[in-house]
Amino acid sequence: MKTKIPFTGFALLALAFCFSPLAKAADLPDFQQIVRDNSPAVVKIIVEQQLDSAGSMQPGPGDIPEELRRFFEFRGAPPSQPERMGMGSGFIISDDGYVLTNNHVVEGAHSVLVRMSDRREFDAEIVGTDPRSDLALLRIDASDLPTLKLASDDDLEVGEWVLAIGSPFGLDYSVSAGIVSAKGRSLPTEQNENYVPFIQTDVAINPGNSGGPLFNLDGEVVGVNSQIFTRSGGSIGLSFAIPAAVARNVVEQLQENGHVTRGWLGVTIQDVDKNLAESFGLKRPRGALVAEVSRDSPAEKGGLRSGDIVVRFDGKDIPSSADLPHVVGLVAPGSRVDVEIMRDKSLQTVTVEVGGLDADESYTLASGKSDGKSGGRLGIQVENLPAEKAERYGLNGGVVVRNITPGSVAAQAGIRVGDVITLIDTSPIKSTDAFEEAVDKLAGGSSVPMRLIRDGSPLFIGLKLPG
Repeated sequence: MKTKIPFTGFALLALAFCFSPLAKAADLPDFQQIVRDNSPAVVKIIVEQQLDSAGSMQPGPGDIPEELRRFFEFRGAPPSQPERMGMGSGFIISDDGYVLTNNHVVEGAHSVLVRMSDRREFDAEIVGTDPRSDLALLRIDASDLPTLKLASDDDLEVGEWVLAIGSPFGLDYSVSAGIVSAKGRSLPTEQNENYVPFIQTDVAINPGNSGGPLFNLDGEVVGVNSQIFTRSGGSIGLSFAIPAAVARNVVEQLQENGHVTRGWLGVTIQDVDKNLAESFGLKRPRGALVAEVSRDSPAEKGGLRSGDIVVRFDGKDIPSSADLPHVVGLVAPGSRVDVEIMRDKSLQTVTVEVGGLDADESYTLASGKSDGKSGGRLGIQVENLPAEKAERYGLNGGVVVRNITPGSVAAQAGIRVGDVITLIDTSPIKSTDAFEEAVDKLAGGSSVPMRLIRDGSPLFIGLKLPG
């Protein structure tokens, strides 16, 4: 006997089958209104760079590392000519003519031209630049201009839809969309500075998009497009934008002062791995380990010490060492903030008055004949640090590693010949006798920190002793 399907049931199944793609399509965002409302405030930045008499010039895309480069397109005269032209993007942030773009777009510019979507063109004045965040503020002589709004909060979420408008390869006002792939990406500069917690997206970004806006679905600017990861010179779905919070802080300071001042602690920091976390009493790796505190710095005056692990700063969690510069840099100099630290295997809080970061100050991410002292269970041979080296390093003693037994605790921890040991657990190491005494006190099965000076830089490592 054949089974009969009632017509109404069959019709419903057919309708569900036919319209399910439409239902799915209806769930996708519609960017049309965002583009209509906001594209008039997106501008094209055209710059001319003057070469000196020897023919030198600002670094171009070919001079930037292949895999991670800022996307600023050079066109026009070849390098042998006295000028060359470059193009980027930007956007208007006030109706009296302030325009935000990337610093690398206008760096070294002989002249800057701003072209609007209605084809009007204006010569632009560079109000101020901030190379550390790669932002620049321009001003054009115009009024009643369309503007864009920087997002006022920082609630952007991974997986959220975002939209970019810019001029890739000189193609004016192109639109591309994607999602937020990650937040808080650290991309240290050549000076090993790390002040921008970049937004990573899969939005198609290419040369010419530099300085353009990144929108959320509310039409707010959540980021300023700045860099791409590429092997071909074009987009492969890894682009990075400067968050609106950073941009807003920079704009306010450039408008008021013409320069940017950042919060500064005066510490050298390193990441916390599993061994270090265990040795310092943390349940899991987190925070920024203070490897060194600069003399007379805000950190020293506030009571921070070498060996402290900063886990919260000004109420914000510090998941890794790279997050500390992001947070501190946004704090106004002179502010007093609470710093939660792990010290002596217990959580403590100190209050620090944040200083101001000058041009020559930055955060650093740390990366003879033997006298027979061998460190017993550690498997290393050490000798007293020569007085001239102690003076050079600013130390009041220490021991130098001269030999390491293969397979020993020291070898497994990554200690190297030439390292200078200054602290084991809580015991300062000023001589070989102090070293032997400290090692003898170590309990079997324990995890303890050891502070080293390696190639002139302080470093903590974790030692895991056998039971």
